[in-house]
Parts: sequence; C-alpha cells; structure tokens
Amino acid sequence: MPDSPGPPGASEVPRTPDDTPDDAPAVPTAEIERLFRAEYGRAVAVLVRAFGDIDIAEEAVQEAFTTALERWPSAGLPPAPAGWIITTARNRAIDRLRREASRANRQARAALAQELNVRCEPAEEGPVRDDRLRLIFTCCHPALSTSAQVALTLRLLGGLTTSELAHAFLVPEPTMAQRLVRAKGKIRDARIPYRVPADADLPDRVGAVLAVLYLIFNEGHTASSGDRLAREDLCAEAIRLGRLLAGLMPDEPEVLGLLALMLLTEARRTARSGPDGAPVSLADQDRDRWDRALIDEGQALVRRCLRRNRPGPYQIQAAINAVHSDAPTAAATDWGQILRLYDQLLAQAPTPVVALNRAVAVAEVDGPGAALVLVEELGLDRYHVFHAVRADLLRRLGRCAEAASAYDAAIARTDNAAEQEFLRRRRLALPSV
Repeated sequence: MPDSPGPPGASEVPRTPDDTPDDAPAVPTAEIERLFRAEYGRAVAVLVRAFGDIDIAEEAVQEAFTTALERWPSAGLPPAPAGWIITTARNRAIDRLRREASRANRQARAALAQELNVRCEPAEEGPVRDDRLRLIFTCCHPALSTSAQVALTLRLLGGLTTSELAHAFLVPEPTMAQRLVRAKGKIRDARIPYRVPADADLPDRVGAVLAVLYLIFNEGHTASSGDRLAREDLCAEAIRLGRLLAGLMPDEPEVLGLLALMLLTEARRTARSGPDGAPVSLADQDRDRWDRALIDEGQALVRRCLRRNRPGPYQIQAAINAVHSDAPTAAATDWGQILRLYDQLLAQAPTPVVALNRAVAVAEVDGPGAALVLVEELGLDRYHVFHAVRADLLRRLGRCAEAASAYDAAIARTDNAAEQEFLRRRRLALPSV
C-alpha cells in the first residue's frame, strides 16, 4: 500500500472544470454518500485505466469524496457531480505522482511528465468498451485465485468495505483483509497490466466475471449491513453490466442465464418490502406488484437457454425463479418442479448454500421434518439464513423453544437492520415464547 498523500498545498487544490456555484443549495450528507456508492466503481475504473495503479486510484477517489463531503453540504452540488469526482481524483493522483517525482531528480520529473501525457490519452479500444466491465476482466486475471478475483472486484467496483466482503464470503474480517492485500500485492509484483483482454481470453475469464456480477447483485438484493434491506444501485449496476456482457458474448448460455436470474429476481424487488421497509416473505408478497416487463424479459432469456440445452448453475437458478414467476399465487407454486431443478443444481454445484435452498423446496414437497434432517447436516453456522431456515422449520414442527433459539442465532449473525427486525417479528409471533 503506498503512503497516503499529505495535506494538499496551494498548488494541489483540486482543479475542476465546473466547480460549485456560490449560491447553490446545500446538499445533505446522505445524498453525498448515495453518490459515493453510485459513482465509486466508475471513478476507480477510470482512474485505474488512466494511471494503471489500483492503490493510487482508490486513494485518489477516496480523497475526492472527502473533499466533496467538506464542500458540497454548504456549497451545493456541482453541475456534473460524477465528472467533478473523477476530475478531482485525477488531479489528486497527478499531484501525488508529481510530489513523489520531485523527491528524485529532473530526469525523473521529465519521465513522469511524458508518462502522464501517455496515460491521459484515450484508452485502447477492444472487445470490452465499458471501464467497469474492463476492470472486472482485469481483476479476473488467471494469476489470481477465484476468491481473490471476486473479492477485489467487489471492493473496486462495488465499493464494498472489508466487513461487507467478509460477510458476503462468510469468512472473518481479518481473513478478508489479508486476501485483499495479497491480491493487490500479486498484481503489483507480477506487473499484471490493466488492459482489455483479447477475444480469445474472454471465455477463460467469464466464469469469474459471472461470479463477481452475481455477488454484486446479491449484495444489492440483500445488503450485508445498514438500515435498508436492499441497495438498488448495486442491483442496477450488476444488471447493466450483465446486459453489456450478454451483448459481448451472446452465445454463452451461462451469461444469458445469469442475466435472466438477475432480472427475474429484481422483478420482485418492490414487493419484497412493506411500507415500513420490513422484508416480506415470498409467500406473502403482492404479486400484482411484480414487474411484468422484467419477468417477460427474464423468461424469454430462460427459453433461449433451454434451446441451447447446455444447462449450467445460473441457468438452472434462473429456471427456478421462472417457475416462481409463473405462479399466480404462492399456493399455486409448482414445488415439485422446483425441487427437481434443485436436484439438478446440487449435482452441478454441490455447495452447502445450494443444499440449504434445496431443503426449503423439500419442506414444501415432503414436509418440514424431512427438510430439517437435511438442514441439520449443513455446516453453515456463520450464515444467518441457515439459522432463519432452521427456525422456520422448527416453528412449523411446533418446536417453538428451539425455533426461538434459532431466530436469536440468525439475528446475531446479520448486520442488516431490516432483516433483524423481520426475524424479531417472527420470533415474537411464536406461540408461548
């Protein structure tokens, strides 16, 4: 990690083309934080392209947002906030490089000036023309482990904190911090370039790219922390990148499958929360509030996948969601078909989380007792959903004291306030507890 730059001097004040006017309305801090979450990934991607250094890009963007937090609450938003952030961050990065060069000699300064001119030229064009999608492909370089690829991309593109990443990966926070440091160190030491991969490289990297997009979407679908159930900005970004990827690789059925999965899941977003922001279970959702346009688009993609007859995990999950979206009511859901699809999914992706989701379908087909036997075998103690599913099965079996303990365990393992409130209500609704 490079040294953090010191306080800016007079020559280092950010130079912005459209600074805030004196009479602009004040901006709440929450609005700046929303802009941070929405624009962080794009700003980092642009800076990495310009300077080829992840640490410099991250620090410069963080400094730009710090400056925004100091100015905008009283001065108001500039006409183009996203451009202001990128320009300010770029200038911060240039100032830092100049300071570092000034410690050497004139020859180094001359080399730096020449290098900056090169770096600020338009980026090379290739098969991937979106900065953020290009950064995903870069982070998914084969020299990095899959877990490092996914974690680093989520950090750079999604702006997720180390704590949020640790929660998403079900690992302790120090483990995740070490994983990020090692990934950056490997990129630096191996001199992995930031560049557009060639067409021939795309199929080998697409698996990791899909995993990244899905994790970004999942973090948006159910935020790992905070007061709100979802982060709509992350879902929208994952879907946007998914559409770009589908346009780039239209013959890859798993790419289409992931896009279909995200669309069919996103279609239920407005019905997932009540007026107070509390989650609403799938069975209790008002299906008239589901987005039919997204469902139609997702189901059309599922049909395209079926015609290719090369089923993969994302396509199967999309098919499961397509079955849910076909049912006019919760009672009319074809759980038998869903269980068969989960059997197929478990054969392809035999993970404890897939087994847990399959157990939910088993509960609907064979009863909660059969499902509880399967759930008890899973080693998912750190995963709050595991305890929530177990609590629900125990409740349905009339084992209310055990269900209460399981709800307590689930509440203790999520940092999302909306989910905690949902679980507390379920616990309070238990008889004799």
